Amino acid sequence: MIYPKIPLAQTVIQLCKAQHIKHIIISPGSRSAPLTIGFTNDDFFTCYSIVDERCAAFFAMGIAQQLKAPTALVCTSGSALLNYYPAVAEAFYSDIPLVVLSADRPKHLIGIGDGQTINQKNVYENHILYAANLKLDIKDEKHIPSDNELPILKNLENKLERFLGLQKDIQEYNEQEINMALNVAALKQGPVHINIPFDEPLYETVDALSVTPKHREIKYHKNTIEAHELKACVDDWSAASKKLILVGVNHPNEIDAKWFEELAHDDSVIVFTETTSNLHHKSFFPSIDQIIAPLTEEELKGLQPDILLTFGGLVVSKKIKALLRKFKPKAHWHIDEKKANDTFFSLTKHIEVTPQAFFESFLPKLTHYKKSDFRTFWQKIKKHRLQKHEQYINDIPFSDFKAFAGVVEAIPNHTILQVGNSSAIRYTQLFDINKTVEIYCNRGTSGIDGSTSTAIGCASINTKATTFITGDLSFFYDSNALWNNYIPNSFRIIIINNEGGGIFRILPGHKNTENFDTYFETRHNLTAQHLCDMFNFDYVSVSDNEALKLALLEFYNPSDKPKILEVFTPPKRNDEILLEYFNYIK
Repeated sequence: MIYPKIPLAQTVIQLCKAQHIKHIIISPGSRSAPLTIGFTNDDFFTCYSIVDERCAAFFAMGIAQQLKAPTALVCTSGSALLNYYPAVAEAFYSDIPLVVLSADRPKHLIGIGDGQTINQKNVYENHILYAANLKLDIKDEKHIPSDNELPILKNLENKLERFLGLQKDIQEYNEQEINMALNVAALKQGPVHINIPFDEPLYETVDALSVTPKHREIKYHKNTIEAHELKACVDDWSAASKKLILVGVNHPNEIDAKWFEELAHDDSVIVFTETTSNLHHKSFFPSIDQIIAPLTEEELKGLQPDILLTFGGLVVSKKIKALLRKFKPKAHWHIDEKKANDTFFSLTKHIEVTPQAFFESFLPKLTHYKKSDFRTFWQKIKKHRLQKHEQYINDIPFSDFKAFAGVVEAIPNHTILQVGNSSAIRYTQLFDINKTVEIYCNRGTSGIDGSTSTAIGCASINTKATTFITGDLSFFYDSNALWNNYIPNSFRIIIINNEGGGIFRILPGHKNTENFDTYFETRHNLTAQHLCDMFNFDYVSVSDNEALKLALLEFYNPSDKPKILEVFTPPKRNDEILLEYFNYIK
């Protein structure tokens, strides 16, 4: 086997292997050559070459999202690792394990005007779980520290002994730091950064390893809920007549369905789920804004819970945030092993276990349910809303709303749906999607920047087919995502193209002015057709409802290329149709 000659590169690669980090996404560069040589010459690793570092990082995040295991990124020095930052921030807030392996210049070449050099140490400081800043190997006498650091050594024997001792200390330090970073990524599920200085020559190889680093695994201590805390929860829950459970981003199949049945027996409990929660039950309320947007102030107050119980990641609905911030619950419990956001400024309890562990400990101890008409009342509202929802879709002209209705209904069973941010996820939230479909969206930072790349990373690792629904600005912003050799033929992209940032028309502001069109909505006349020609996608476009129906009949048929369906909607009617929806369903 071929190995890089540099011991530090060998150490990083072997410890990644020991930690079972199999997927390595590499962007081209010279300073990172020792890592690239090592990873690509070891059959254990599956290596990907993606030029654009921002796309590479979101692609890696899509893989890690699906595997729930660390995926590694390799880049050269300089601005390369700054292009990872949007994905690092998203991974930080979405609890996705990314390992950034950035090559760096030696310390003595930093800050002197050397090319492709920046201050890389702790560059992700505010959005990282651990930063390991490794030390340069000592490869010969000229690397022995200066007189300011060490006393002058009198003879070669002493010099060699000191040299070997220093290299041993450096090796032990580097092993410890690498092990810590990789363990934190795996156990705490988040991004870590390992900064790796390499001196030239960079491309030398050997056929045998010169170091055998030790893998130090951290033992995972599973959190459990204390008996006294559990009893307090049971007592408070049993006494409350209005309980609201709100679920944010949640991986599919993480909670046993039997606990949903238990919750359904309690009429004092309402469960609000978001599209990204991947939870389904006939008694749940899956379209939050559909329920609460048309409510009067007095009706909103009627939803104020005695106890709010939350779990999962960040919540999309601004309306539920506004409601719960104004009409605060008497108590807010959040269930999560890692963190608890005080989103509604009323957090009273952080229960540091998984939702599954909490429900299996908590629900069997409930011996009675508080008599209440809380859910019964809101179920009647839900039934009315759904009836009006169907009527409205039938009545409205072709628009974003009508397009989403058709697109969402056509998603095949037992597939994966990735959704872009901004208006795409908000429209999707208004529909009750097939419960066999797994749904994901980058809601950590809610940016439009890497949704396409994330979806492609997800598709590359999955046996299930993936559909990505996105708006036009998000798609064009991340169009380099298509510069990728790992896209399966089953991958499908649906672009809702309303010629700009249509979501800004829904927000307060002066519309139909030159300032608004240019700087907020950012109007354009772009189409994905030429990108499809360049990147070898099948392409079809539609601009009315009948054409959309016909296109969807063929869109998911097997093909020898991935496909893009671009849906053109009238840009100046979508905001009126969406806002009128909430009046209509009241």
